[in-house]
Amino acid sequence: AYMWASVALGVIFLFCQGYEYHHAYSELNLKLSSGVYGSTFFMLTGFHGFHVFLGTLMLLFITLRLQRGHFTADRHFGFEGASWYWHFVDVVWLCLYILVYWL
Repeated sequence: AYMWASVALGVIFLFCQGYEYHHAYSELNLKLSSGVYGSTFFMLTGFHGFHVFLGTLMLLFITLRLQRGHFTADRHFGFEGASWYWHFVDVVWLCLYILVYWL
């Protein structure tokens, strides 16, 4: 259940980022050509969003493999690798959030 929740939260994050991009572009007139802030904003959040997309795909496939019993106590590198990747993406988001939205 927690794995499916993580996949769902990844998808929700990506939809929220898509909404934020739409709002920034159409209502705030923030574009890649808007100067340093616009290009930096879209570059940082875009690369992060791409990595969230990859992590969500990894979690989806790992969850499906978990349900099929592909992992054991001794053979679970795929699960552990995806877990480390997802946690790293989380930590990067905390840093980006502070950098982009607070400073």
